[in-house]
Amino acid sequence: MPKKTILHVESGPAGPDVADEYNRWYDEVHIPEMLTIEGVVAARRYAPVDGDPSYIAHYELEGDPRAVMRRLRDAAADGTMHLSDTARTDPPARMVVLELVVERDAASG
Repeated sequence: MPKKTILHVESGPAGPDVADEYNRWYDEVHIPEMLTIEGVVAARRYAPVDGDPSYIAHYELEGDPRAVMRRLRDAAADGTMHLSDTARTDPPARMVVLELVVERDAASG
């Protein structure tokens, strides 16, 4: 069985004055564009509950994660993926690919 991997992304709006536009872009433009990339099969996005300015997105990856990341870089470079000037650039988005190590739930202990 292939290993499960995710792309973990920490990002946020450039400021409180563009937060609504940033969230609209992320939910209505960015996630749908991400899901058109071969190997990106699902997306989940989390908002902070305590005032932290960072949002988290998890993208489930299928296949070779290095190949998926190459396709993402290509899409950003060729304009297929539209980035927003409402996204924070200082610090820039943090992206890391993670591989599932263990999976449990409360019922299975």
